[in-house]
Order: sequence, then C-alpha cells, then structure tokens
Amino acid sequence: MALQGPEELGEQVEEPEDLDDQDASSISPAEEITLPPGPGGDEEPEEALLLPWDRFSAWLHCICVVGFDLELGQAVEVIYPHHSKLSEKEKTSICYLSFPDSNSGCLGDTQFCFRFRQGSNRKSSLGCFLETTDRDAPPCLKREQGHYYGYVYFRQVRDKSLKRGYFQKSLVLISKLPYVTFFHSLLKIMAPEYFEKQEPCLEAACNDIDRWPTPHPGRILTLPIMGVVIKVRIPTCYDKPGTSQLVQSAQSDSLVSIVLPTIHEVDLFRCFYPVFFHIQMLWELVLLGEALVVMAPSPAESSDTVLALVSCISPLRYCSDFRPYFTIHDSEFKEYTTRTQAPPSVILGVTNPFFAKTLQHWPHIIRIGDMKQAGEMAKQMKVKKLKNLKTLDSKPGVYTAYKPYLNKDEEIIKQLQKGVQQKRPSAAQNAILRRYFLELTQSFIIPLERYVASLMPLQKSISPWKSPPQLRPFIQQDFMKTLEKAGPQLTSRLKGDWIGLYRHFLKSPNFDGWFRNRRREMTQKLEALHLEALCEEDLQQRIQRHTEVETVDLVLKLKDKLTQAEREQLPVRPGTLAKLRAHIEAVILALPEDLQGILHKPSSP
Repeated sequence: MALQGPEELGEQVEEPEDLDDQDASSISPAEEITLPPGPGGDEEPEEALLLPWDRFSAWLHCICVVGFDLELGQAVEVIYPHHSKLSEKEKTSICYLSFPDSNSGCLGDTQFCFRFRQGSNRKSSLGCFLETTDRDAPPCLKREQGHYYGYVYFRQVRDKSLKRGYFQKSLVLISKLPYVTFFHSLLKIMAPEYFEKQEPCLEAACNDIDRWPTPHPGRILTLPIMGVVIKVRIPTCYDKPGTSQLVQSAQSDSLVSIVLPTIHEVDLFRCFYPVFFHIQMLWELVLLGEALVVMAPSPAESSDTVLALVSCISPLRYCSDFRPYFTIHDSEFKEYTTRTQAPPSVILGVTNPFFAKTLQHWPHIIRIGDMKQAGEMAKQMKVKKLKNLKTLDSKPGVYTAYKPYLNKDEEIIKQLQKGVQQKRPSAAQNAILRRYFLELTQSFIIPLERYVASLMPLQKSISPWKSPPQLRPFIQQDFMKTLEKAGPQLTSRLKGDWIGLYRHFLKSPNFDGWFRNRRREMTQKLEALHLEALCEEDLQQRIQRHTEVETVDLVLKLKDKLTQAEREQLPVRPGTLAKLRAHIEAVILALPEDLQGILHKPSSP
C-alpha cells in the first residue's frame, strides 16, 4: 500500500494521473500505450537497446516439455529457447511438479501452477532494466527473487499404441512473474497447438514472445501469439486498490481475439466455496503467517486455493513461502514435514494421501472436496478438531484449534448465501468477497500506515549540507496507544480483540516484510528530498569560499549522490537529476584544467 506522507512533510512526489481518464478504447492492435511513469529517474531505459531474447526473458525464463519415460519416469524432453539454463536440481523439481499425483485421476486436460526455489543465484543481463519495470508494480505482482513459478498444461489421454496405455505430457512455462491468469490463458492457446504440431510451433511461439513489449506496469499491451492476439493491462502500485482498469474492446481491435480483465486474480468465491463459513478465520491465519496446508483432490484445486489464500490479504504482500502444489519429491519435503521443530511459516497445497499422515501434526489444515459450483448451499460447518483428520478422504472443512481474535462477521456469510440462493453470477460473488477482504485488510493496515507516517522527520529538518535525518524507530507500545482513538474501529464494524491481533501480527513475517519495504521507501524519500534541497543551492557561490581540495571533495560527493539516485531509482521530481548533472559540470569547469580532466573521467565501478 502506497504511503501518503505525513502532512508535515509538505511537498509530495507527483503521482501519475488517475488512469480512469485514459481512453483504453482507442488502442489499436500491436500498439503499446505508455501511461505516465511513476516517481523515479528522468529517463526510462530504451527498449530499442534490448538484444535478441531479452524481451522473451522479460516474460519467461524458459518453456519446458515434460514427458513420461517408462524407464526414467518423468523427464524434461525439451527446453526452449535452447540456450536457457536450468540446474539439475531445478529440472528435477520441474519434472515432479509438472505431473499430478497418480491418485488424482486427471484424465483429459488439466491446468495448474507450482512454485519452487531457484537452484542457483544466476543474474540476468536484464537485471537493471527489470528492476525499473518492477518499481511501479503492486507488491503482489513484483518479480520473485529466489523462486520460479511453473504454469502447467497437462494432457493425459488413452492411447493403446503406448505401453502404459496413456499419453501423458505437460507443457510448462517457467517465469518469475506471478501472472497466473495471463499465463494460464496463454497455455490454452499454445498447448493444444503444441500437442498437435509438436516442436516447430514452440519455436514459433518463442519468436512471437520475443517480439512483445516488456511487461511494464501501467501499459496496455496487445500481444500476438500463434495467430491469436491477447490484450492486457499490467497493473501499477498507483491504481486504486479494489478497482480494475478494464481494457475496453474497440472497433479498431478487430484483430484482438482475447481481452483479459485481469492478469493475476483467481476466483476467490469458487476457491473458498467449500469452506466459506470460515473465510474470516482463514484471513487471520494468512495475515499472521501461520503454517497452513490445503489438502485437495487435484493440483488445479490445490494451486487455486493456495493462490486465493495468499491473495486474500491484498494489497498486503504475503511474505512467507507458499507452494500452490507440493509433492513428496520436493527438495523441501523433509524440511517442511519434520516433527523435530514447529512447522514453518508456509502455505502448502497437496493432493497425495500420504500427507494426511505426514502433516497431521500441522496446526491448521484445510480439506476441500471437488470445487464444482454446487446448486445447493454448503452446510454450516463447525471448525473440526485436528484429531478427527485421519485420511485425505475426511470430510471437507477446516481442522484447527485456532481461536480467532475477531468476532465472526455474519453479514458477509448471509450476503454470499443469498447470492447462491438467487443464482447470482459467480463473477459478482467473487467481486463481493474480494471487496470484503480488501476492506478488512485496509481497516487493519491503515492505523499502521498512519503511525509509520508519523516516524518521518519534518521537511524543515532537512539541510542540504548535513546528512539526511533518520527515521524515528517503530515502538510497539507507542503504536498500541494510537489504536484507542485511531484504530480499525474507525473503518470496520467488526468487534473483537484487535489489540491481540496486532500484537501477534507484529511478530509475523508479513509485518517484517511490510515494515522493511515501508522503511526503505521512506528512507529513499528522505534521500530524494535531500537531493532536491541540494539542487536548489547556489553551488557556484558556495565554492568561492572553498579550497580546491574541498571543491573536489564536493564534486565526488555529488557524483556519489547522482549514482545512488540512479541506482536506487529515488523518487525525485522530474528534472532533478538533469539539474544535478548541470551543477556538477559547472563546479568542475570552475576548477583548473588538470583537475577538470581527472574529474571528467568516468569513475571505475
């Protein structure tokens, strides 16, 4: 959530215009609209400078085909582009995670996703460019640092010509981007073509993707792929939470085949339907980073439910590990199933019945059945005791001894029940539930935002000739005192032990991740204000009182400031960096020629 600085800060960084004013309907195919960039440097890197396969790499790491070999089991048959690098450990993870467990009985076509640890710390040549595009992304849509996502299209059909009697193969997209809806839509186009025409069509698809514009937040893109054109908008952190900047279809879009209203949101109502009497308790468990396991009949239901859980605290980023589909072959299996220590802060999605026994010591277990939209309402379910969970065939429900901090909100349950009875469209039910979670999270986070904003020093304390002032420390007791008059009761009708919920949250990985991010943003804001104050100074007049040594020292310090501003993408006003460069140049020119030559040399990295 973007922090609106405290009133005392005075001048704020200009935010982009409201995107609602953008006329999305005027976009034609194969065109790219750049909306106003967010705060940052004066220039955006030129996409024209990108090398072959750079555009592909901005979207995907690689495409894999995983097949079943009678002697080897699952095996990676093909990797595109051929130069893509995967470690043996990463290939093994992809192999096991790309096929459903044998007990899932997935005949026909199945789509799901998984997430696995990156095996080696390989750096992309696009690193700096991708950081720039990532800067304006919402927290939940930033690139993964130490993990990859795998988006799977698995086909299993009877084939008597094969020894096993079945054709089994998966087409898998490996990416750092959490664009689950987009990549599943992409696979719906690519996979059937691939299963029919084999490798040449994969090569064609890779070449198509390498011609796409990069996924820069705030842009509306038209993306041609295998004769089909997809139109999407990449969200930004400046979008109003809870609103979707819908991409309109227009007459000029005659070539556009698919318009995606969202690139990442799953259907919350469908995912939570089997346990929706407990949605508020599940929200608390996710918020607090509790160890959760989802036991489901198939990888599709497992992965959708885990992704729904992670997104229910949006716009807060879920900062712990989560695995939409987890198997006994996973490299973290022993680490996550050991009984010698408490379960880690992680959400696992599993389908293998073996987990019912292996994970029965976990504190919170969600068991879901088939997610077919039921005509009848699910029966009111009580939270079940963990000892009642014997097998994966146990009845659907939530198995936990957890006692929620907040009183149950009966209103949302009645509203959703009424929707089922009146056959309200699933999209409308989903919108109601998403809005409910958003308002609940915002009510919880606003007091924290307000308190953290008060830790910002006053703007008048910023002097160009002193180091930027430090943020005041976060003191839990001081924050708790603010809740009496400015707590969640101002925006939420819910009663309960809000204080207890905050105390628990302040010890969680989600608070740690959120506060680190806020502190970094606020420190950068102070650095930016300090830089702007420097640029307003009359440096020529100041250096007249300096010795040559002091002037050279000033130039070096200003150059360091400039480098830092560019490296960290400091949120300075437009034109600030150009002004600073001009100041540096003017100061250098006031020095003797021999020093000018030295100072004009680029500094070594």
